Amino acid sequence: MAKSKHQTKQSAGEPTIRNRRARHDYLITDTLECGMQLRGTEVKSLRNGQASLQEGFVRAEVDPLTLTLYGVHIAEYSNASSNFQHDPIRPRTLLAHKREIKKFARAASAKGVTIVPLEIHWVHGRAKLLIGIGTGKRNYDKRQALKAKAHRRDIAQQQ
Repeated sequence: MAKSKHQTKQSAGEPTIRNRRARHDYLITDTLECGMQLRGTEVKSLRNGQASLQEGFVRAEVDPLTLTLYGVHIAEYSNASSNFQHDPIRPRTLLAHKREIKKFARAASAKGVTIVPLEIHWVHGRAKLLIGIGTGKRNYDKRQALKAKAHRRDIAQQQ
């Protein structure tokens, strides 16, 4: 089962890579922290903070019950030789419990719902991916969220 925020230990000095656009474009209802199957050069690039989650999405496959991450760009590691380089935009298998995969697969099967990568962070020296179930926001929802954020900022400045 996924650990809650207070149980995880963030590694010091490791960069956290966030998908800031995801919370703007989607209403996130549920989140899950899961591991990723990575190659050595991918881990080294992530430690350097060279990744982009902007175009990424997660697909839940039922036949072999898996979560697969697509469209995330992890840059090639500059110090590795060409023999050991990885494909920057390859599908990556996510590691989670079977009941969590089933829960996310059921949620993603509804119309207008997708699984979105939110951030990559480090826990005990391992890269973890935070994913969320997202429902697309309409333009007026985005405008209302921006107005509320500006209003909260104004109130904080006045105090």
